[in-house]
Amino acid sequence: MFIRVSAKSILLGAVSAVALMSAAHAADVVQPVEASVFNWSGAYVGIGGGFGASVHKFSVPGFDLNGVGGNGVFGELTAGYDYMVSERFLLGGFIDANFGNIGPAISVPGADIDLTDSYGFDVGLRAGYVLNPSTLGYVLGGYSWQHFKLDGSGGAEGLNFTENRSGYVLGVGMETVLRGNWTLKTEYRYANFGDKSLIDFGGASLNGEPSTHTFHIAANYRFGAQNGGGASFAAPVYNWTGFYVGGALGAGTAVHKLGIDFGGGALDANGIGSEGVFGELNAGYDYDFGTWVAGVQIDGRYSGIRSKLDFLGASVELDSDYGFDALGRVGAKVNESTLAYVIGGYSYQHFDLHGSDPIGDIIDWNKSGFTVGGGLETAVSSNMTVGLEYRYSQFAKKDLSSEFGAPDGTLTDKASFQTVRIGAKYKFN
Repeated sequence: MFIRVSAKSILLGAVSAVALMSAAHAADVVQPVEASVFNWSGAYVGIGGGFGASVHKFSVPGFDLNGVGGNGVFGELTAGYDYMVSERFLLGGFIDANFGNIGPAISVPGADIDLTDSYGFDVGLRAGYVLNPSTLGYVLGGYSWQHFKLDGSGGAEGLNFTENRSGYVLGVGMETVLRGNWTLKTEYRYANFGDKSLIDFGGASLNGEPSTHTFHIAANYRFGAQNGGGASFAAPVYNWTGFYVGGALGAGTAVHKLGIDFGGGALDANGIGSEGVFGELNAGYDYDFGTWVAGVQIDGRYSGIRSKLDFLGASVELDSDYGFDALGRVGAKVNESTLAYVIGGYSYQHFDLHGSDPIGDIIDWNKSGFTVGGGLETAVSSNMTVGLEYRYSQFAKKDLSSEFGAPDGTLTDKASFQTVRIGAKYKFN
């Protein structure tokens, strides 16, 4: 279990870089798309995958925990149809199927337990706006169905459970032309599957409410995209070299991997799940090498990502309240207006564990770590860009033992983030 969970964290970072670098590498052979050629109306099919986390809220009378969470990856097949209602506005529908291993895991001496979102599908509508002739920004919403699976092994053999849940999905995305009929899509989705009884105790029940936060990368083939009827307005002329400032709004999860050593063995819970939204300000510098762009940036964020435990009229919260990143990025121009890039560097985060009266402050701590990710950024004027970006952040282990009167090394926490932000930047000429 310890090896498998560690590999999952590494895979999240590695696949993020590899997938987006593959898209960027393809840009070497991409030719600028003529504004009047590409037609967003029509049917399409696609294949992709992504990264995500689930957060499970559990409650019984007098006790409410939000939540138990875990990371993972998934694959996806999709199909849809879009129709341009005007030169810049689009309406469409989609259906896609997913399969993956997103979810929390618990390991105790001689036993492992995994709760995964193993497969499901989404059906929905999307409304889009053509940001420039080669790039579409959109929002989506609809119905989501997911199969959840609980597996026990070792001493937990036989602890197996499956459940199908229906819910809703909301999201935001960007899609940009690669070449010919092919496009690259990046997308964030939030899905919630409702509060439902899991175990009935007779007069009381254990309820569960799962939610997921996922980031999608997919290549779509759009039938008839080169048949004309595309946008007639010109793409903005944008030089990527220069200093910029910007801001972003985002959402995401934190997963806290808890280690508890109780003498005869250790409990490894991956883990405590947090979710929420955040705001961010950034500044940086990019240099345009022609086909490629490289740069550095620093950003600071204030976050509402938290876990919360309510019990008997009191509450305890674990907040990931503020932090900053110092990052470098490398990207390739996938068309005349849009950059696909990977990003990575140093991250700092402050955590605060506190309770309501009479509990009060418990402990707060700072931790450093690394961040990897990537995204799409597209020009909307000669000075402005908008973008959608995913980041996976891993922070160093924190020993909490002394704060709770325990021997060193008996209680540890190791946090990871998965976040998506949509932002705008202003570049100084």
